[in-house]
Amino acid sequence: MGISRLNHAVLYVRDVSRSTAFYRDVLGFRVKTAMGDRAAFLVAPDSTNDHDLGLFAIGAGAAESSAGRSTVGMYHLAWELGTLDELEDHARRLAAAGALVGASDHGTTKSLYAKDPDGLEFEVVWIVPADQLDEQAVAAGARILPLDLEKEKARYGGQTRGGVGISVTA
Repeated sequence: MGISRLNHAVLYVRDVSRSTAFYRDVLGFRVKTAMGDRAAFLVAPDSTNDHDLGLFAIGAGAAESSAGRSTVGMYHLAWELGTLDELEDHARRLAAAGALVGASDHGTTKSLYAKDPDGLEFEVVWIVPADQLDEQAVAAGARILPLDLEKEKARYGGQTRGGVGISVTA
């Protein structure tokens, strides 16, 4: 048997308390275990994992990540949401936190891009269900377009469960 999915990610951050508050208050993660100001383990709202995110403090003097600019490294993590209404809610919450840096229509996925307090980028994504994939959605994946959430909600429905038949068992 091969790998089936990503179980968790671990990030080095300047301040565990600040990062924990961001992931808890903005994205809805809950704290599973906190180890003072040294580390924390968080669980995503609808996850069945023991933890989805580990945060390890390296101190306020840590330099910005140069990954993708002058060194190799990870670009971003992506978390999947269930509905376009949830994506819209996250867009509001990320914007209010000053964290939202972009929103893209990739045809088969609808994505928000944001940065945490340390400038580490992540994506929040809704995936078009397999039974609603059509030539238009697939063709749009060849280019990145601005995300028009109202248009996508009119097309797919705000409460349509995303990823069904792709990342979620039908």
